[in-house]
Amino acid sequence: MIEKKDISLEKTVLVGIITKEQDDVKSKEYLDELEFLTYTAGGEVLKRFTQKMVMPNPKTFIGTGKMEDVRQYVEVHEVGTVIFDDELSPAQERNISKILNCKVLDRTNLILDIFAQRAQTSYARTQVELAQCEYLLPRLKGMWTHLERQKGGIGMRGPGETEIETDRRIVRDKISLLKKKIKAIDKQMAVQRGNRGKLVRVALVGYTNVGKSTLMNVISKSEVFAENKLFATLDTTVRKVVIGNLPFLMSDTVGFIRKLPTQLVESFKSTLDEVREADLLLHVVDISHSNFEEHIESVNNILTDIESLGKPTIMVFNKIDAYKPEPFDDTDLIEERTSAHFSIEEWQRTWMHKVGDKALFISALNKENLDRFRKRVYKEVRKIHVQRFPYNEFLYPDVEEI
Repeated sequence: MIEKKDISLEKTVLVGIITKEQDDVKSKEYLDELEFLTYTAGGEVLKRFTQKMVMPNPKTFIGTGKMEDVRQYVEVHEVGTVIFDDELSPAQERNISKILNCKVLDRTNLILDIFAQRAQTSYARTQVELAQCEYLLPRLKGMWTHLERQKGGIGMRGPGETEIETDRRIVRDKISLLKKKIKAIDKQMAVQRGNRGKLVRVALVGYTNVGKSTLMNVISKSEVFAENKLFATLDTTVRKVVIGNLPFLMSDTVGFIRKLPTQLVESFKSTLDEVREADLLLHVVDISHSNFEEHIESVNNILTDIESLGKPTIMVFNKIDAYKPEPFDDTDLIEERTSAHFSIEEWQRTWMHKVGDKALFISALNKENLDRFRKRVYKEVRKIHVQRFPYNEFLYPDVEEI
């Protein structure tokens, strides 16, 4: 996945913890994802450090002994950046930076950096800048203490402000301006959405890198940017799609991720209006990922946050071409068969049992089962359209006729 000899990649080290809530397996999965995030941001992971803890150390996140191991490794291998899998408090970040004497990032900071790289439009850049400012504000003290002008003492007790206070005011003013700018763009976008008329709206949602943009390209015959990296798409893309002779609008939205920074959820809520105002959600899932069920849960949590979980939804299990169940030896009396050994057919039965006929299994890349996908989407869109325009019922044939 990562070119280990690519000299353009920044040398990094990852740090995570193992707790009661986050066992060895889950910790490894989170660090795997953190490594993919690091690669997406332009980094090369040289080593991972993990420590078993009841709870994170309030001063340095990990214990002093493990921190010394990290410090020695960073020094010997000339590592430029150490990335922690959980969000660090401003105090933790300051303390760790003093010990390691290198750049220290947490998962939130890393995701914000990727969003900043990926933002193409003025709107996306404004949203990312707002999230970065809100993340930066409580951390200014550690970054600017060397610039303080007021030291106190004789002759220094009058009015005035320190450099840190000036910078806080500047950042607060910037946040206020960015919020006003987003509000103005939101009004324009609301007008655009209103001008689309009463066409049925379908939104693609899902975890990052599950193939939403690839599916959008195949269905709408458009050229939405798609890449095997996290957060390839930040800006919502809307295309008019026609199945049979029924037109509707399909939007491709930003991918979700577990531990998504709260600042990003807040600043990107307006982008997610496409999801909130959609009539039908296509929840795309990468079934080839070993932890796809937790991805579904993460997406559902964010849909709950934006009050969209109850919308009509079709579960679209993508990448069936890449799915490989773990081999199972039924002669082994000790080994227990789990869902990791399920075949695609068994997963189909499992999800058909959970959501009825609202589960589809496709490969957008290889165009497998896309005919069935189109018919299922047509059926749901037609149902919504006929409810909205009852007199149009005979204009659009039943799904069996298309």
